[in-house]
This record gives sequence, C-alpha cells and structure tokens, in this order.
Amino acid sequence: MDRIAIISDVHANITALNAVLDDIYSRGISRIICLGDSVTKCCNPDLVIDKLRESCEIILKGNCDETIASSSIKARAFWSRLKIGQERADFLNNFPVSTEFYMSGRLIRLMHASPYSLSSIYNPMFSNKGTTREGIELDSPTKLFDNTDFIGKSPNDPIPDVVGYGHIHTPNIFRFKNKLVFNPGSVGLPVEMLNDDNLYNQSNRFSTLASYVILEGIYNSKDLASFSVNLVRVPYDLEKEIAYLNASDMPGKERIINSLKTANPN
Repeated sequence: MDRIAIISDVHANITALNAVLDDIYSRGISRIICLGDSVTKCCNPDLVIDKLRESCEIILKGNCDETIASSSIKARAFWSRLKIGQERADFLNNFPVSTEFYMSGRLIRLMHASPYSLSSIYNPMFSNKGTTREGIELDSPTKLFDNTDFIGKSPNDPIPDVVGYGHIHTPNIFRFKNKLVFNPGSVGLPVEMLNDDNLYNQSNRFSTLASYVILEGIYNSKDLASFSVNLVRVPYDLEKEIAYLNASDMPGKERIINSLKTANPN
C-alpha cells in the first residue's frame, strides 16, 4: 500500500511544520502534498517556504499565498511579503490551484478551499451566515465536486470521488452521497470554533495540536482496492513558536499568540 501525507495551512509556523514533518518521516512516508496558505499569521514565512520546497511533491496555492505573492503595491507592503523576498514570492505565485490523482480506484481531487475560488468556504460544522463571510459560503458539499473554469475543468471531465480541501483550519472527514470529503485541518493555526467558553480550559490542549491526513491505498491505480483516510494530531513546542512571535516585530502578533493558545480565531 502507498501512503501520502496531506498537510495544509502552515501559516508560517515553522515549529509546528517541523514537528509534523518529523511525524510523517517517522512513519516512512515520503510523498507529501500541501494544500496551501503557507504564509502569513506566524512570523517565519521564509523558513516555512524553504522547508516546504524541499519536502513537498506538490504545493497548492491558498488565498493568503495569492495575496502575499501578488505584484500589487499593497501586497508588497505586507510584513510577510517583505520577509520572504521576491524569489520566494515568485515561487508562491506559480503554485497550481488544484491537483488530482487516482488511488485505489478513486479519483481524488485536492484544492485549498473549493473549485470556485481560493476563499469560498464550505464548513460542515459551522455556518458563516450573518458574518462577513456569508457571501462566499457554499451551501452544500456537492459544490466541492463541481468541475469549474477556476480549476481548469469542463463538464466533460470526470467528477472526483474524493475531495480534500483546507482553508477552514478545522479537521473533518465525512461521506456524502457516495462521495468522501476530508479536511486535514491546519498545521500552523488549528481552529475549534466551539472553544468560546473558558478558552484556557486545560482540555483545549487537544484542539491546539497540529493536524494532517494520511491517505493510504494504491497510488495511480483505477482498480478498486482498500483505501483509508487517517487524521493525525501532532503536539509541538507551542512556547517555542510563541517566543519566535514575541521576538519579532510582526504587527498583530498578540492576536496570533492568543489563537495558538486557544485554537480560537477571534
């Protein structure tokens, strides 16, 4: 059986990335795919880009990557954009927005958020109605399987059997109408939005762990065979990452530190 590690939303957290890569390698897995948003939030985007470049077979573009890699004047003023420099920005800008392959008879399609954009949201656990994100919320998981111009697909292309996406930072795996959907969650900034009460409760330590997914099956095979999707949670040295942030001059670092400690985005 072949195994592929799917990571997402590292968000410049080099400490969490190193811990996740160590866990992946300890399992003898060498094929790694990243679903995007490698930069912003934490303060080591340059180190994260370099590490992903040497570790990943495929890196997809996320909405934060697109913003930081943009050639517009506004993007050039971002702290993270200045930190990574031109060469890394060009590297980010050339990432594809989706990839797909067969595994154990299933067509698997991976993307950052959806086949409609890098920011469209589908969250099976939390509604965005009544928030600023309501206009980009997908109302059904069916739309995750659509063939769209954004990902370079036509109505005549095959419909995937399995979709993997990132963006929402909360891991989940579920079946829907004979299809499978999974989200590996976030390596660098995990989110559990129901942790609103008593954010510093000791049990929240299970929510702040980095996460990723392992796909196991027969790679590049269209023949039906055993297949699994396994969610992995990995502890990392949170205080070390917070020390990096405190030592930096990154704007807004206090909010990021709070999110790292509580797995709450607010």
